[in-house]
Amino acid sequence: MAEHPLADALDVEDIEKFEYPDADDPVRYEGIREKALEIRNRGYGVVMSSISAGIFELGGWLRGYANFYADLAGDPEMACKVMDKALEVKMKYWEKVLDIAGDLIDVVQEADDLGSQDRMLISPEMYRKYVKPRHKELFSFIHSKTDAKIFVHSCGSFREVIPDLIEVGVNIINPVQFNVNGMDSAGLKRDFGKDIVFWGGGVDTQRILPKGTVQEVKDCVKRQIEILAPGGGFVFNTVHNIQADVPPQNLVAMWEALQEYGKY
Repeated sequence: MAEHPLADALDVEDIEKFEYPDADDPVRYEGIREKALEIRNRGYGVVMSSISAGIFELGGWLRGYANFYADLAGDPEMACKVMDKALEVKMKYWEKVLDIAGDLIDVVQEADDLGSQDRMLISPEMYRKYVKPRHKELFSFIHSKTDAKIFVHSCGSFREVIPDLIEVGVNIINPVQFNVNGMDSAGLKRDFGKDIVFWGGGVDTQRILPKGTVQEVKDCVKRQIEILAPGGGFVFNTVHNIQADVPPQNLVAMWEALQEYGKY
């Protein structure tokens, strides 16, 4: 993002009159059902992504992170207005998508980064007060329209609110960044494995995949499968996107280890 379009907003009226994406535009939805049918006919599951980043994350994008966090602490009416406008767009989007193809979609994908390397971006209490009610409204609406499972991507450390995410209807968390504070895979599997699916956490992408040896990559993949796979509820994936600096031999090692250890 080159700029934050609501960085200079002075009041909720400025936030209200901003021109948000038109979720009613029929062009957005052309071909969705046909594409979903094509994917199903090829034997694959259908994953449908959102119109934008998450309700909380969009607050930082639109207002600028310093402004948005200051709003949450000192002027929550401003922060809540931004999140409500994001929620409004998302509700319209998912209503259209799910009316068109809700019976064909297996996984609904949302993303809302809540964590950093060592802690949440806001306190758990602030999440529960301001963000959780909006997550609940969105996810409850989605569940009312489809049998699809709800996938939420959140980078970083957010263990404290995983029970809250489960409570508001999240079925799958991603990317399971197990090398950050509080996100130890064994603890997550032990405490939440009966209630949520882990989609990710297959291999560390910050150090092991780009900088580790072939053997370290294989060992990491084996260990993560042994922790997360028992009993089901695990979709192997890297912790995050594979970057350009990853040696090809490490990608091969990851794939070979997955083939060797990743079968039930």
